[in-house]
Amino acid sequence: MVKIRLKKMGRKKLPVYKIVVAEAMSKRDGRAVDILGTYNPKSKELQIDVEKVKEWLSKGAQPTPRVASLIKRALQ
Repeated sequence: MVKIRLKKMGRKKLPVYKIVVAEAMSKRDGRAVDILGTYNPKSKELQIDVEKVKEWLSKGAQPTPRVASLIKRALQ
């Protein structure tokens, strides 16, 4: 099963997250199948490739609750 989830990047006390598609059993910061966008929680900056997200959702990828809320925000 694949999940759409956040992968932590950045540095100490300044996190930046990549929104990625990864195997459910892989590590949080492990290898990703595809990169869908980025999220900066400090500046609330969000960049998502909506077409890729729709494609992965149609293939059966399950977003985590936090990513689901970010996708919902991007679609508005």
